[in-house]
Amino acid sequence: MIAEFGLAALWLAAALAGLQLFAGAIALKGRAGELSRLVRPVAVMQGALTAVSFAALVMLFLRTDLSVKLVVANSHSAKPFIYKLAGTWGNHEGSMLLWVTVMAGMGALIALLERRLPERTMLATLATQAFVGLGFYAFLLFSSNPFERLPMPAAEGMGLNPLLQDIGLAFHPPTLYLGYVGLSVAFSFAVGALLTGEVGPTFARVMRPWVLGAWIFLTIGITAGSYWAYYELGWGGWWFWDPVENASLMPWLAGTALLHSASVLAARDALRAWTVMLGVVAFSMSMIGTFLVRSGILTSVHAFAVDPERGSFILVLLAIYIGGALTLFALKAGSIAEGARFSATSREGALVFNNVMLSAILGIVLLGTLYPLLTEAFGVKVSVGPPYFNPVGAIFAVPMLVVMAVGPLLRWRRDAFARVRKSVIFVGLIFALLLAVLLFWRPMGLLPWLGMALSVPLAVASVLPLRGRNLGHLPLSVWGMVVAHFGLALALFGMAADSALTVEKLAAARIGDSTKVGPWTVTLDSVEPVAGPNWIALEGRMSATYRDKAESSVIAPQARSFWAPPQQTTESALLTRWNGQLYAVLGDETEDGRWQLRLWWKPFVTCIWFGGLLVALGGFLALLGRVAVDLRRRVAVRKIAARKEELEKVQGR
Repeated sequence: MIAEFGLAALWLAAALAGLQLFAGAIALKGRAGELSRLVRPVAVMQGALTAVSFAALVMLFLRTDLSVKLVVANSHSAKPFIYKLAGTWGNHEGSMLLWVTVMAGMGALIALLERRLPERTMLATLATQAFVGLGFYAFLLFSSNPFERLPMPAAEGMGLNPLLQDIGLAFHPPTLYLGYVGLSVAFSFAVGALLTGEVGPTFARVMRPWVLGAWIFLTIGITAGSYWAYYELGWGGWWFWDPVENASLMPWLAGTALLHSASVLAARDALRAWTVMLGVVAFSMSMIGTFLVRSGILTSVHAFAVDPERGSFILVLLAIYIGGALTLFALKAGSIAEGARFSATSREGALVFNNVMLSAILGIVLLGTLYPLLTEAFGVKVSVGPPYFNPVGAIFAVPMLVVMAVGPLLRWRRDAFARVRKSVIFVGLIFALLLAVLLFWRPMGLLPWLGMALSVPLAVASVLPLRGRNLGHLPLSVWGMVVAHFGLALALFGMAADSALTVEKLAAARIGDSTKVGPWTVTLDSVEPVAGPNWIALEGRMSATYRDKAESSVIAPQARSFWAPPQQTTESALLTRWNGQLYAVLGDETEDGRWQLRLWWKPFVTCIWFGGLLVALGGFLALLGRVAVDLRRRVAVRKIAARKEELEKVQGR
């Protein structure tokens, strides 16, 4: 009965979404009556019902209920507990239920917590959220039912894709979805503000923490996914410009631009139309990513569905939501006031410049992702990879990073370059010195050279806003900006170092043979069979010695064979030191008894993921700061209202 209970909860949630949309639409027409009072409680109940439905699916996977089609297709009784749990969202139907649960949960939280916007705009926002949710409810219930029963229970499940049987899968998709789907809130707020014409600083202040929360989770999800692909796929790379990887990068770029734009609108009442437009674009990128993953037009370890009918369903939803929002924007944009003006030499000017650069990079990634799909539709196969993305993206990324170093030093509204000249010259001298040192140190490509030279002055510039200020009284939002910018500089350094300094060695070694890779000497000690809960493997035990020191470390890459489902995978072995990682992969045995080894020494590669986590931490600090400011403002308003009420009582006597 668990499956039927979960399906019933999903149907009830869909019905409540329809009621929420109807009540909100009636309220917007000025004929609200008692219906308008239903919108908030209905949104909360809808979120609760989707949570119940998702919990039911989790229970079915944990129990390995072999009467449910989805469980049979994606689980196995011998699978470890954590992968049974992760299998809930490691498939098309389960991940879509997670999508709907997050979306409804976000709507429920807004209905419970948000009281700052005018009620009419809040009703329009919640109605928009229900409208978006209805399409996904229909998709789940009519096209991708996760609770479908089999005519007869199966004897055993088929198991989860072995590449996804990794602890990273229990962490990466949920965080990524909180980011993806969280951007639906920005879309709903933007559409709600357009419908009521109330686009201003209050709208931006209300939307900003919700977008910031989604952006934090999206950053963590992308960082975790990058590291998972790095160690799990055995290719030694951290980003492959896979179309599905791009599908997560595009909403992150749009979300980053939206955050900066919303900050300007909230603080200085500028960039009104730009903020609304980016709210629509950010969720549009999430929808495009959903279409790519689930349409069957991509072949990727990340892709879920291969059914073109499901892809057509999502394409229709994309056309309705995004086409409708863009049409609404075109009709209403003329009525949005321009907002306050500002000088080009100001913090607002720097943010606008970087938003333009982010939008250009977004366009480059979108074009490079969709172009091969368009040409293939006409019978021409084209591959678009790093030779396109890296140099073309750098054309806009490099000036963006330069302006990012200077922007936080500028004042709002208007500033004079003379005031920050010394700081700019100091940072510029560091950049020029590093360019010269790197040029004569060792040969490397243009982009790694620029990246390594830019990363250090960017890190220095990120802490300059702290100079001369009382650090104990500095707002958390400023600390968040500093930490996030420093994290970006650290990640840039790791990316450039990985490209410029990585040493790769392919070897065919017998037991006892040693191979040098960078500063490491790796000796193959043995190759022995080992067994896991649902796999067997050949494990190569290797001794790794750094710069011929006496002590050595043991690493043990594996070549695994899973039986549910049958598939072979490589499990890389990583040895992490402060200055990089030794990365080892065990290959096949040759006819003469040697073993194929693939070894990398990757200096400072871990800076990529530490930097990504610092970026997310910076966002979290900024979120805490914004929440604290909002709470203080609410307390102050309540105190003023209480004093006014007391004064009126005294005067009445």
